[in-house]
Amino acid sequence: MFEADTIVALGTAPGTGAVALLRISGPQTLQVMHLLAPALLLTPEPRRAVLVKLRDAEGPVDEGLLTWFPGPQSYTGEDMAEIGVHGSPYIQQRMLQAATAVGARMARPGEFTQRAYLNKKLDLSQAEAVADLIASGSRAAHKLALQQLRGGYSRQIDELRDQLISLSALVELELDFGEEDVQFADRTELIRLLEEVMGVCERLIGSFRFGNAMKQGVPVAIVGAPNSGKSTLLNALLQEDRAIVSDIPGTTRDTVEETLNLGGVLFRFIDTAGLRPTRDTVEKLGIERSYRKAAEASLVVLLGDASVLSEGAFLTQADMLRKRIGEGPAILPVLNKSDLVQSEGKAKSGDALRISAKQGLGLDALRMRFTDHVRAIPGGESDIVVTNARHVDALTKAKAALASAKQGVEQGISGELLATDLRRAQFHLGEITGKITPDDLLGSIFSRFCIGK
Repeated sequence: MFEADTIVALGTAPGTGAVALLRISGPQTLQVMHLLAPALLLTPEPRRAVLVKLRDAEGPVDEGLLTWFPGPQSYTGEDMAEIGVHGSPYIQQRMLQAATAVGARMARPGEFTQRAYLNKKLDLSQAEAVADLIASGSRAAHKLALQQLRGGYSRQIDELRDQLISLSALVELELDFGEEDVQFADRTELIRLLEEVMGVCERLIGSFRFGNAMKQGVPVAIVGAPNSGKSTLLNALLQEDRAIVSDIPGTTRDTVEETLNLGGVLFRFIDTAGLRPTRDTVEKLGIERSYRKAAEASLVVLLGDASVLSEGAFLTQADMLRKRIGEGPAILPVLNKSDLVQSEGKAKSGDALRISAKQGLGLDALRMRFTDHVRAIPGGESDIVVTNARHVDALTKAKAALASAKQGVEQGISGELLATDLRRAQFHLGEITGKITPDDLLGSIFSRFCIGK
C-alpha cells in the first residue's frame, strides 16, 4: 500500500454558520485526532460519529462531530478522520493551524483522491469521475460522472486491454519458436478480434460529442440580423434581463453567454452580434466572432423577424448560414415577432418555428426543440459515454495502433512489428485507467481538483 505523511484539509466550507469538514489522512491520523480532541480517551468505533471538544495550544476552539475511518476501509485507503466543525472562517483557520502544529501538513489539490488512486481504491478514470461529480451542474452531467465512478467504463477498458494482452502473448510466443515457423494465433481470428476491439474504441470515441455536451453544457448560439430579437429571446429564456435590449441596430457587439438547466441538461446560450454588412471596425469584429461561435456550437438558433421576412427568404438565409459555418452544428430557423404578423400568408407555419420572445409565445415549443436536439446527438444511446478529452486521445491512439496491426496481419509482416503495435495499443488503453501512468500526467490530473478532495 502507498504510504505517505499525514495531510489535512477542509473538505467543504459552505460559509459562516454552516458546517465545515476537516479531513485528515495518513499514518499519524490517530495521533493528530487525539491531540485535537484530548478528552477523547478511547479510539471511537469506526465509521460512527462522536461529539468531541476540540482544542489547540491556546485552549478550547469548538465542539464537533468526529468520525474515525481506519485504513484500508477508508476513502484514501489510509487511516482517516473527518471532523465536522462550525463554518466560521476563524474556527476553520484555528483548526487547520492546530492540525499542522501537531504533525499534519496542508494537503495539495486533489491529494486525498490521488492517495485513493495510489492505494488502489479507485482507478484513474474513477478518480477523474470524482472531479466531474463535484463539478456537475446538471442531472445529466451528474448521472454520467456517477456511472464512470461506479466502474462500468473502467471494466470495459480493462476487458479490451486484457484481450490485447492475450493476443500479444500468442504473437510473442511465436517469436520464441521463430525457427520452427509455427503460428499460435490464427490470422483470420486475429483480424476479427482486432476489428472488434477497434469497433468498441470507435464507438467510445463517437460517444464523446454527447458526453462532452452533457458535461460542459450544450452550446446554443443565437444568431440573426440586428433587431431580430436575439437579446430579447435570451432574456426570455433566462427569465431575467441579462442582455441589453435596444431598437438601435448593432447594440450587441460581443457575445453574451449564460447557462440554463432544461430538463436536467445544461445549455450554454450565446447571444451574438447582429449579422449585417457594416463598415464599423468594432462591429465587424463582433460579427466575425458571431460566425465563429456559430461554427463551434452544437445548435444554432437562426432568428429572423417575421414582420419583415417571408419564410422563403428566411430559409434562404439559413442555407447561406450553413455554407458559412459548415456542416457541424444543427441549424434551427426561428421566426420571431410572430405577434406582429397580420398577413395570413406570412402567418403560415412551415419549416421555421414561429415565436414571440417579447410576448412569450412559442417558447415552450422552442425549449422542446432544444431537448429534442440533445436526444439526437450521436453517442447518447450508448450505455457507456466518454466525457474526458484525455480518454478520447488515448482511445484514438489505441485505435490507430490496432489499425496498423490489422494492416500488418493482412500484409504478412513479421511478428516483432505486430507485437509492437499490439503493445502500443495496450499502453494507450492502460493510460485511461492508470495501469500505465507517467508521473507528470498524474500531477496534471490531480492539480485540477479542489483542496480537500
